[in-house]
Amino acid sequence: MVETNPQIEADRRLLKFDAYEDYLDSMVTGLDKCLLPNRLIARKIAELGYRTCGETLSREQFERRRAAVINYLHPTYKPYSMASTGLLLADPAQRELALRERPNRIGILTTIVFLRHSNSMGSEISGYIDYADQLKKRDWNHFFKRQMLILPKPTDLGYYHWKTNQTRTNDSENYKVLTTTEKGLQFQNRFDRKIIIVDPCSEPGQNTTRKRVPSQMYTHMILFDHIVRQRI
Repeated sequence: MVETNPQIEADRRLLKFDAYEDYLDSMVTGLDKCLLPNRLIARKIAELGYRTCGETLSREQFERRRAAVINYLHPTYKPYSMASTGLLLADPAQRELALRERPNRIGILTTIVFLRHSNSMGSEISGYIDYADQLKKRDWNHFFKRQMLILPKPTDLGYYHWKTNQTRTNDSENYKVLTTTEKGLQFQNRFDRKIIIVDPCSEPGQNTTRKRVPSQMYTHMILFDHIVRQRI
């Protein structure tokens, strides 16, 4: 069975209530109905937490958590368009990322892109990009048309500015950053917990391959392709 979010599972009970008032009414006792002058007061007492030893949700909490359960059980379909379809891809960097676009979009592959690039002033940056994550956040159509370069940012998995020595690492939608003195920078896939090793002197990890891509667009480009296998 696929692992699910414990909070979502616990909040499934909220689906039996059509409105927040129904949720409060479920805590109103028979004694409340006899002694209190009207239902509004009974609901207020329940909302203040006097009718349960556990958590009593506010209206905002109830609506947010109930909506989260509905979205989890019946997610809204969000169609996407392929950024690379129908374009003339002259550079190997474009062709290799185009081959990986669809499997990254549908979640069977999560590619980490390592890039080094020097601008006309000789300033160099390098870093690691979660390709599947960034397909959702950047406009890659301009990259595939060669109208702009996709470069590492301080908000990506890894970022290093060689002139200023600015270094950043960030977790992404698909990966957690692991840093150790002995093994250096590594990434852990959030779905199957496999480790991706970027050290060129080591194997890249289970279900992962490493490919160096010659490109006129970048000084250095390496792709780490990880086949995602969900935990069962």
